[in-house]
Amino acid sequence: MTTNRTEKPSSVTQRVRDQFGPAAGSYAVSDVHVGGPDLEAMLRPVPLTGRERLLDVGTGAGHTALAFAPHVAEVVALDLTEAMLEQARAEAARRGLGNLHCQLGNAEALPFPSASFDLVTSRLAAHHFANADAAVAEIARILRPGGSLLLEDSMAPEDPAQDTFFNAVELLRDPSHVRNYSPSQWLRELSACGIEAEVLGWWALYQDFDEWVERTRTPETAVAELRRLFDTAPSEIRSTLALNSRGPRSLSVPCALIRGRSLSGGC
Repeated sequence: MTTNRTEKPSSVTQRVRDQFGPAAGSYAVSDVHVGGPDLEAMLRPVPLTGRERLLDVGTGAGHTALAFAPHVAEVVALDLTEAMLEQARAEAARRGLGNLHCQLGNAEALPFPSASFDLVTSRLAAHHFANADAAVAEIARILRPGGSLLLEDSMAPEDPAQDTFFNAVELLRDPSHVRNYSPSQWLRELSACGIEAEVLGWWALYQDFDEWVERTRTPETAVAELRRLFDTAPSEIRSTLALNSRGPRSLSVPCALIRGRSLSGGC
């Protein structure tokens, strides 16, 4: 797994902060992020005793961390963007969750000792990792032997042409997008770092086109190009992404939940 960019990770980090800082309030109330079958599914695969220490990587406004907090001893919610963490802190305080702590940090250089977490979660964030290989290595490092990973994200199709189309429209919509990987790519990379993994489930994440571009404050010139790409997409891509350009535009983004178990304590 490699990114499709040659720029330095620091450039991607700044782009993420520029993109999500002003939009933090929108993500705090976005239906896509607040809940849904994917978030519900993440709470089921790992039996929790209430003694676990959990790290949520790319927490955004904290929805995943908030969902897990009542079921574990401690949650650390990590994100690149302070404005997002402010949303998570406010909601944790509103719910009276004293075991949720926010940490500014980067997935590719986690500021924690090795083998210090029982569970790592990441939801709808991994496509922003500047270096996915480094992020996986860091997750493997900080997981305790036998610890679990729950990674849920939008997934690129396995077909190369569809992969190219999907990543192109995501990057056009959101300049902080780095890359969506296919499930097979994730499984190979996790295995290389000593994490035995499997795909637990798939979802088609419905997106109203107008809300999809408004949430990321996509410029109108890019929105116009996205409309053109939707209208002229080949039939196989239209089918995979359920593109609808008749009436209100919409698409369905393929997402998957991957569960992993740490076997070796790192790459």
